[in-house]
Amino acid sequence: MERNLTAEQLELFEKEFAAHPAYRVMQNAVTQTPIATIALDRQVVTSIDHSVSNLLDDWKVTNQKKSGRCWLFAGLNLLRVGAAEKLGVKDFEFSQNYLLFWDKFERSNFFLEAMIETGDRDADDRTVAHLLSDPIGDGGQWNMFVALVRKHGLVPKTAMPETESSSSTGQMNDTLRRLLRQGARDLRKLDGIEAKRAHKQQLLTTIHRVLSIHLGTPPQKFLWQWKDSDKGFHRDGWTTPAEFAAAYVTLPVDEYVCIVHDPRPSSPVGKTFTVDYLGNVIDAPPVVYLNVDIELMKKLTQDAIVGGEPVWFGCDVGKQMNADLGYWDAKLYDFESVYDTEFTLDKAERLVHHETLMTHAMLFTGVDVLDGKPRRWRVENSWGDEKGADGFWTMNDSWYAEHVFEIAVRRSALPAELQARLDDAPIVLPAWDPMGALAD
Repeated sequence: MERNLTAEQLELFEKEFAAHPAYRVMQNAVTQTPIATIALDRQVVTSIDHSVSNLLDDWKVTNQKKSGRCWLFAGLNLLRVGAAEKLGVKDFEFSQNYLLFWDKFERSNFFLEAMIETGDRDADDRTVAHLLSDPIGDGGQWNMFVALVRKHGLVPKTAMPETESSSSTGQMNDTLRRLLRQGARDLRKLDGIEAKRAHKQQLLTTIHRVLSIHLGTPPQKFLWQWKDSDKGFHRDGWTTPAEFAAAYVTLPVDEYVCIVHDPRPSSPVGKTFTVDYLGNVIDAPPVVYLNVDIELMKKLTQDAIVGGEPVWFGCDVGKQMNADLGYWDAKLYDFESVYDTEFTLDKAERLVHHETLMTHAMLFTGVDVLDGKPRRWRVENSWGDEKGADGFWTMNDSWYAEHVFEIAVRRSALPAELQARLDDAPIVLPAWDPMGALAD
């Protein structure tokens, strides 16, 4: 075949299509009906329901609305379970807006420091270009969540409620991106570290002002009082975010480690990895994860849930998903039959060829176990209560294997030999590696 498409070749393509009457039937169907409706496999759908043998959730779902804060919501949803029990209330929420403010501010400082550090490179250097491509997105990872809680503590939602911009971050992020890219230009022109740091301080003053206008000012102290489920009144008095977190975070977040399934040949099982320039808080412990086999990752998830603990996880959420039903299954849509073709990339090949990465974080709150093995998983999403079973979704185990990438579990849950591997110096992946994707 020639490099260019000739008229004769175009005619052959048309004849190939016309030679199969079934293609015309499918064309008639697809041009008049959403493709997802046609491809949805009824046999798969009817095989799923939302029941599970081990169920933890007995609370209402949250809603991140038009923002990419899923990783913050999932982390706070994990922590709010113990806080609600300690407070004696049915439902409780930490302020997602509070952590959003500090993530944006810390991430701005992280980005500007990166611009100072890479100031001797051209702007089209691949690392610099990657950093400039999205200096202040909403997404994040587990270790970044922990870094924020460690440094800034937590507050109840009543102390820093949602705003228009926390629920719809687009315009605020546009402004922040403009300021940060402009700041990157200015920092790269300056000579001397003292001049660069002085200008960074001015930039951060502006960033803080913009965030305060959009999100409100984070409280340094607040008066905490509440009524429990029996209408009993309680007052802790004036408290700081650090004191509040110390009092009501019942899980030892510092003991949690990040476990991933990265099946690429370049990523050996049992090794630790980090990604260059991935993080939000300067001088916080780096984002490090341990690569394990998928079956071990599923076992760790199942054991935690059966033991009474939800599990934070990250995945490629949009693959084989039906939002109205709240279902995921690896074969939920039969696109191969619709198009008369095959999609043969496996999980490793999808990572290599940019067909997948982690896009969303949620919370496992249940598992259906049969003969010791998981059949399906119960998921608390942060997309409100209108989808699935009042906002809780169901994931068949086939989907977990293909599209889940990351979980956070207690270090002590790992086999002894893998606990030891966590102390190894991590392999550093480049800033643009797909395993550095930020869930939003």
